[in-house]
Amino acid sequence: MQILLTISYDGTNYAGWQRQENAVAVQQKVEEALTALLNRPMQVIAASRTDSGVHALGQRACFTAADLRVPLIKLPIVLNGLLPPDISITAAEAVPQDFNPRFDAVQKTYTYSIYNAPYPNPLLRRYSTFAPYSLDIENMQKAARQFEGRHDFAAFCATGSSAKTTVREVYACNVEKDSNNMVTMTITGNAFLYNMVRIIAGTVLYVGMGKIHAEEILTIINAKDRKLAGKTMPPQGLTLFNVSYKIRH
Repeated sequence: MQILLTISYDGTNYAGWQRQENAVAVQQKVEEALTALLNRPMQVIAASRTDSGVHALGQRACFTAADLRVPLIKLPIVLNGLLPPDISITAAEAVPQDFNPRFDAVQKTYTYSIYNAPYPNPLLRRYSTFAPYSLDIENMQKAARQFEGRHDFAAFCATGSSAKTTVREVYACNVEKDSNNMVTMTITGNAFLYNMVRIIAGTVLYVGMGKIHAEEILTIINAKDRKLAGKTMPPQGLTLFNVSYKIRH
């Protein structure tokens, strides 16, 4: 049987999701927990390869097990007892044997958090980027909406990407500031390029600072020139919020 896990993690102490030879990754810890439970080497396939320092509330990963040893409903509790406290399994469900968590995803949602206040908050430094300057939230929201639709996002892709095409579709992109001075960009799309969300967040931030006009976003997209977009924002503000599927049972 194939099992789909929903995984949350604080990415601060990990070199990203993907297992690496010379650094500790989230995938390694999840596979070690499954190996300890099932007493055989285990591998998982994830929906997204989050980078070093990036967090997740709704990462998804699959593994195959002939003998699960525990009831499926209790699997998250058992695995959490084998995982470090900065990684948590929040759900487990059976999926078809041919299910692929990456290629069967219909949409992914990320959030990017910016703490916008005169002074930094040490308690938020792991989960947001600090921006002490005045930001025009209304213009940031106008800019965010310009990313919606199907576009060639070559201007918002970092070098090193192995994607066959830079065309992606963004279903929704919004910016809000709450009463605690946290500015959050939420973006949902069918898929994202390497560092795409962090570059979009940096571009929206530049709009808020007045460095880029909201009306320029479509021009930047159409130019396909990385130099015209904003900076790549630091990883700690980024969270993989959710991955959605239409699962056939």
